[in-house]
Amino acid sequence: MTDARTNSEDYLRMYRQMVRIRTFEDNANQLYLSAKMPGLTHMYSGEEAVAVGICEALTDSDRITSTHRGHGHCVAKGAEFREMFCELLGKAEGYCRGKGGSMHIADQSHGNLGANAIVGGSMGIATGSALRAKLAGSDDVTVCFFGDGATAQGLWYEVMNMAALWKLPVIYACENNGYSEYTKTEEIAAGSITARAEAFGIEAHRVDGQDVLAVNALARDLVARARRGEGPFFVELETYRYHGHHVGDINREYYRSKEEERDWKENRDPILRFRGWLVAEGIAAEAELEAMTAEIAEDAAAAVAYAEAAAYPPAHEVDMHVFAD
Repeated sequence: MTDARTNSEDYLRMYRQMVRIRTFEDNANQLYLSAKMPGLTHMYSGEEAVAVGICEALTDSDRITSTHRGHGHCVAKGAEFREMFCELLGKAEGYCRGKGGSMHIADQSHGNLGANAIVGGSMGIATGSALRAKLAGSDDVTVCFFGDGATAQGLWYEVMNMAALWKLPVIYACENNGYSEYTKTEEIAAGSITARAEAFGIEAHRVDGQDVLAVNALARDLVARARRGEGPFFVELETYRYHGHHVGDINREYYRSKEEERDWKENRDPILRFRGWLVAEGIAAEAELEAMTAEIAEDAAAAVAYAEAAAYPPAHEVDMHVFAD
């Protein structure tokens, strides 16, 4: 593990946030399997160090854009379980009044401009947010999360060109989990992904996305530099999703092996790695971390129960938030 911060409270907060994401996803998966949640969802389990490492370097005034696999980003940026589960179940108390569902959650109060079901769909939104900040003289930074598959979208090259020309305060964070849906990244992405950003004169980095401290150290440095007008930046984060492309993708043997999944879970799990480091450094005892995990599990269970009992939005809201006045 790479040492990023010296305050033990910061370390414990990062650990808590990672466990909250994993716990949220475990519960979301159960809601789908029990046929209580409409539509599909895409699990973020295994990639927690990316969202937490980056978002812990941001403030509420900083913005993020997310992806179809966006629950982790939402939680890491400050979203609450209750409103999240209400949104997944289509309830009125959800972040988007139950209309966004799993792939379109937005939380403006914490600078989350929204998840996006379109692959690469938020790249223009993030770059526009960064342009707004520069034109307004604001010092906030925007982080654009997207997967390795989205690097095949033409929009990415258009926005990187503009961001580089105008030196925008945006960080493009590519979560390379090794697969673009059901195909290995190496089979759909020719050459180096970081080199694509470098071709526009954008400083690019590659980091172990399973090491939350390494991710956080890099993010803190790049965010500070972006505030000083040194952006944009690009980061490729090497990570892994434990579940299939979506919750219905159960029989994955035809495109990746159980041995591969087991190796990542047993040897490169971001939560287990960080937990071991916290204990080894004397920052927290196993019992303390176990108690934290149990508390988070209780919070999640209570939030799920609340969301299940919550009301749906009234029928007259069907066109609410669709058209501007």
